[in-house]
Amino acid sequence: QVQLVESGGGLVQPGGSLRLSCAASGIIFNHYVVGWYRQAPGKQRELVVAIRPSDTINIADSVKGRFTISRDNAKNTVYLKMNSLKPDDSAVYYCNARIRFENFWGQGTQVTVSS
Repeated sequence: QVQLVESGGGLVQPGGSLRLSCAASGIIFNHYVVGWYRQAPGKQRELVVAIRPSDTINIADSVKGRFTISRDNAKNTVYLKMNSLKPDDSAVYYCNARIRFENFWGQGTQVTVSS
C-alpha cells in the first residue's frame, strides 16, 4: 500500500519560513516525479515545485527564489523549504508522486501565513 504523509505545516508570520516533509512508503521516491501542489480556498490546485528522477526541477514563478525542493533518498522523503512567506502562500499543500499511469497524493498539510 502506497502512502505519502506530509508534515510541517502551521501558522507563520509574513516573512517567516517553514519546511514541509513528505515521507513515502510503498514506493521509491527517486523513481517518481515528486511534486508539491497547493490549493487555496476557492482556487484550483496548482503546482508549486516538482523534482524528477534526473533531479531536474520545475518551479512556479510565484515561488522562485523563495521555495526549494530537495530529496533524501535514504529517508525516502522529499522536503519543501519555504522562505519569505507571504499571505498569498496560505493554502493546503499536497505531496504528489507520479510515474506513467501511477499517481499518488498525500492528505495535505495546512500552511497559513498571517500576522
